[in-house]
Order: sequence, then C-alpha cells, then structure tokens
Amino acid sequence: MEKLTIATRGSALALWQAEHTKARIAAVAPELAVEFNVITTSGDKILDVPLAKVGGKGLFVKEIEQALLDRAADLAVHSMKDVPAELAPGLELIAVSSREVPWDALCAREPVTVDTLPRGAVVGTSSMRRQCQLLARRPDLKIEMLRGNVPTRIRKLDEKQFDAIVLAAAGLTRLGLADRITQLLPIDLSIPAVAQGVLGFEARAGDAFVIELVRRAIHDAPEARRIAAERAFLLRMGGSCQTPLAAHAVDRDPARPEAGIRIVGMCGMPDGSRILRAELGGTCAGTDEAQLLGVRLAEDLLAQGAGEILAATK
Repeated sequence: MEKLTIATRGSALALWQAEHTKARIAAVAPELAVEFNVITTSGDKILDVPLAKVGGKGLFVKEIEQALLDRAADLAVHSMKDVPAELAPGLELIAVSSREVPWDALCAREPVTVDTLPRGAVVGTSSMRRQCQLLARRPDLKIEMLRGNVPTRIRKLDEKQFDAIVLAAAGLTRLGLADRITQLLPIDLSIPAVAQGVLGFEARAGDAFVIELVRRAIHDAPEARRIAAERAFLLRMGGSCQTPLAAHAVDRDPARPEAGIRIVGMCGMPDGSRILRAELGGTCAGTDEAQLLGVRLAEDLLAQGAGEILAATK
C-alpha cells in the first residue's frame, strides 16, 4: 500500500483526531502517503432534534462505516464514545488510543460549579446521561438541548443562550479550550460515557496491512482492556439511546496491571428521579476477561431493577 485514506467527520475536533492519527502513522511509516476523506454524517446534518430521538450517537458513524465498506477509505477515526456497541458486518475495531481526560466538564462565563449555579440555571447538553446525573444532583436546573460542534457550543454559551454547558473535557483539551472549563465533574457526580476520551480506529475485517500499521502506531493495549469492559457493559444493558447509561473502568493498581481493573456503572431515568449504580473489580488477563467483568456489572444493575428503567425509556 502506497496511500492510506482516513475517513473522518469535518468538525474541528474530528479533524484534530485525524491529523493526530496521521502524525502517529507517519512516525512509523514515513513513506506512506496519508489523505483524508471528509464525510458529513447524518449526525452533523440533524441539528434541531435531540440525538436520542433520531438514532443516537451512531448517526456520527454510519456514513463513515459505509465509506470503509465501499473502499472509499481504509481507516476510520472515531470518538470512541460515538461508536455503537455493535459494528457493521465486515468491519472491525482494530485499535484504541490512550485516554485523554475522561471527565465531563462544566463550562460557564463565571467561575461556578454544578453546586454553585444559581437556582433554575439553564444548562445546555445533548446527552441524556449528563442530564440524568445533573438533575439527580440539582433537580432545580433547567436542561435544554445543545447541539453542534465544540466551538459552536462555546459560542452559544458566550451569546448567553445558556448559563452553563457540559461537554467532554477531552474535546476541550484537544482543541486548546481547557481554559473554558470551570469544573471537572467528579465521578460521584457524573460517570463518564463509555470510552469517553478515547479514539477508536475501525477498518475492514481482515485488512492485515492496516491493522498491523495502526496497532504499531497508536494502539494502547491496557486501555483496550478497560474499553472492552465498558463496551461489554453497554452491550449487555442493551438500552435505547434514550436510556441514560454510563460506565468507567480504571486499573485497580496502575503500577501492577496484573491486579486487574475496577469498573463503575450507572443506569437512570432521564429526569434524574431514579439512578442505580454498581461497582466491581476483578483480575483481567486480557480483553475476554474484561468483557466478562463488564457483563457482570450490567447483571448487578439489572438485579437492582435496571430492567424497569430500560423498559420505561425505550
């Protein structure tokens, strides 16, 4: 192969991710020409409706996956949290990056936190998961839909359409906008989305050249184990895009990978009136064991009554 084509969305964050990937590939294969196929996805076009009502985050992935299947691209770079638990037939998740800051971030024009926002403050987010956890903490807040790319969302905050907005800290950091963060939301307030802060790399199944190249250039095997647990949790829960779900895995002892991982998960009602949480730890020699841990976490929540929430929100 003399040329590699990366499929990417056209937002500032997506292009940063594609450029970052290109640089990492160039470091291990400087002779390989890398170009971009910039694709406008359904998620980019539908901006006046909450994603949860029109198909969820998978709308940011569908057309990019089709480009891979049509051989209009060789590699797709995704925000891993946007990748559905089940991939299109014929495609494979071949690598994941190291994780940037995983937390949700509150951005406001004043140095406030979730707890110090004025009563009845208007907070913008497009995420049912964030809405659920914010309202559980502050039921007086008014949550309103916030769509668009990261700079657009910041602009809407500055235009005073919202008192505060909540975004992924990873995207703000990657775009040099970390100074807009007034609070990183701790995990006891907001468990992050599955795989938040991680880049995911998708290719055609069995494309040995691309798989070997990308794994050599950018793959983080320990992170892949943690992501496997989180995504297995999501798949087992099987909720619709209108069900607030979250999971986050970390190493139990970063100095001793053999100690395994700890994973915390959440399922809740969109209005924050009911939230179920569970936490598990276990040794995981590889991704298979990590997936089993994620499934066990989901089973714990289902035993607590998460099935009622899933049924109510579908």
